[in-house]
Parts: sequence; structure tokens; C-alpha cells
Amino acid sequence: MFTRSSKWNVKSIILVALIGIIMGVIYTYGFNNIYNVAKISLLPTGYAPVMDTIFSGLWYMAAPLAMYFVPTPGSGTIGELLASIVEMAIGGQWGALTVLEGLIQGATNEIGFFPKKFRYQAFSWSSVLTGAFFASIGGFVPSYFLYGWYKYSINLQIVMFITGVISSLVFDGVLVKLITNLFERSLKPVIQ
Repeated sequence: MFTRSSKWNVKSIILVALIGIIMGVIYTYGFNNIYNVAKISLLPTGYAPVMDTIFSGLWYMAAPLAMYFVPTPGSGTIGELLASIVEMAIGGQWGALTVLEGLIQGATNEIGFFPKKFRYQAFSWSSVLTGAFFASIGGFVPSYFLYGWYKYSINLQIVMFITGVISSLVFDGVLVKLITNLFERSLKPVIQ
């Protein structure tokens, strides 16, 4: 029988660490490579910066996955933070800024669940999508200043914001919820 532990214990810590490590590797060797190819292909159009936000939801997925398996406050923040540390450590292209961004994205993802522990345990569509929306804000705002997005035309900024929200809702929200629904059906976990 599979359990989702809502208390911090050795099993919970190991599970969140594994999610962070696995997602950090997937971010670096999967998502980053796809992103780079797509961004290069758009360079001649002038819309290459939009790739930064079209793919952004993919990089927020560690937080809700960690919150699903360890439904307690802080698990999403720690899961995303660990994923960003792994991504940076194995050669992620954004260096140390990855860690800051991971911390912010993980914390903002928890807004959909916080402060009630039962929201973490229920892992409802509304909590997941609300968390995804706030993760998109948590990803957009620091990047806006750190990477100079404020220098782009207002039209490009609007397109980037909208595509960032859509990306987050699709990947960090809908895709993660569908993945966790598969776990629900196949493992029928019990919350302890």
C-alpha cells in the first residue's frame, strides 16, 4: 500500500529529495535542450524571447509533484528548490540564478494550497491551477527585472506574460494533475 505522508519524516524527506533530483535532471537534459532549439529557431523572427515563457510551466512541475507525494506546507518549495540546485549543479545554463528562481517558483506554487493542510491532501484542480497561476507570476516578475524583459516592446511583454500564464496552467497545472490522477487510480494512496 502506497501512503502520502502529510508529516515530515525520513520517508517524506527522501521522497521530496528524489523528486527534486529527478526533476532537476529532466530540466537540464530534457526541457533546457528543447527550449534552446525552439528559441534558436525563432531568432530571425524577433519573437525568440517568447520561448522563455512558452516553456516556463515545464520548469515549475517539481513543486506540485512534491506537494502531491508529501502533502504538507513547504514540500513544494523544497522540491522546486532542490530541483533548481540539481539543475545548477549539473550545468544548467542559468547558473546560480536558477536557485533563486526555484525558491520563488516553489513558494508561489504553494499559494494555491496554503495555509490549510487539507488543501495539500485533497490536491484539487482548483488548488493545482491556482498554484500554477501564482507560479507563473513568481517566474515572470524576477525574470522581468533580472533578464531585462522590461526593455522589450509593451506588445512583446504582454505576449510573454499571457504565454507564461498559459504555459504554467497547461504544464504545471493540467499536466501535473493528470499525472497525479494516474497515481491515484493505479496506487490508490492513503494519506497518513
